[in-house]
Amino acid sequence: MTAHRLSVENIERSAREINPVFTGTPQYNSEPLSQALGADVVLKVETLNPIRSFKGRGADFFMSETRETFRNQNLVCATAGNFGQAMAYVCRSNNRPLIIYSATNASSLKIDRMRSMGADVRQMGDNFDAAKEHAKVFCAETGAHFVEDGRDIAISEGAGSIAVELMANASFDAVLIPLGNGALITGMARWIKHVSPGTQVIGVSSATADAMHASWKSGSVIERESANTIADGIAVRTPVPEALTDMMGIVDDVLLVSEDGLKSAMKLVFDKAGLVTEPAGIAGIAAVLEHQALRGKKLATVLCGSNLTAEQVEMWLR
Repeated sequence: MTAHRLSVENIERSAREINPVFTGTPQYNSEPLSQALGADVVLKVETLNPIRSFKGRGADFFMSETRETFRNQNLVCATAGNFGQAMAYVCRSNNRPLIIYSATNASSLKIDRMRSMGADVRQMGDNFDAAKEHAKVFCAETGAHFVEDGRDIAISEGAGSIAVELMANASFDAVLIPLGNGALITGMARWIKHVSPGTQVIGVSSATADAMHASWKSGSVIERESANTIADGIAVRTPVPEALTDMMGIVDDVLLVSEDGLKSAMKLVFDKAGLVTEPAGIAGIAAVLEHQALRGKKLATVLCGSNLTAEQVEMWLR
């Protein structure tokens, strides 16, 4: 059997070495929320940190693992917003310049935060994947290193630290994980299957941005012409091949949720648990709302981002 790209030893080590500002996050059962969902749901809350998302874990571990490797190269990434914030935060902490490519319609809140942390943000292309292509062309022309969420192993291993914490003193029938570029689910699934093979790992994608779902189902990369969803953090049009390969054998299923389901889930978590979450960060709860087979089970999910503008809060949570 071919060795897996992600190392369980590195995932375990990442949980100890990542900047503590991103680790040790709360996990608990919100009884009102579980009652409303008809399932016993533990929330892993990854929004209580300086960038309000889980992405800091992977970015921080990537930097510590590759500091010498890329010492003499400029770093470049593409982002819908949260990964860029994570890279900007970590690069500023390490006195490294960073160039970020984002779509022209990316969240103004996330763009402003990246710039406030010193990143050179370039908005090009009308979606995330178009921005990524611009970033790759720039790197090919200049020799800069393109840091790709879902492809760079250390990013996924750092994200796996969430599962180290989640599974330390708990067991679940299934863990529901928002599925975008794949770093979160591959890192977490690698650890979960290591310590609890019987726990199902279930990815959740938007039905209107289903490239990762279709690719996982078919076992090969399937691109879509668009990824039109309010959940920008999981709006993948062109899957990362390495992430798709990493999912094989450790992810049990991938479910789709509707746009209305995402909105209902955000409102429900706000009303029942008092937590503000963005659409991509709430995908696991939307899955429980829309997939009856999950009812009555012992579940866990990651609330992985809370970067909403004031207008979005008014539109989705009021």
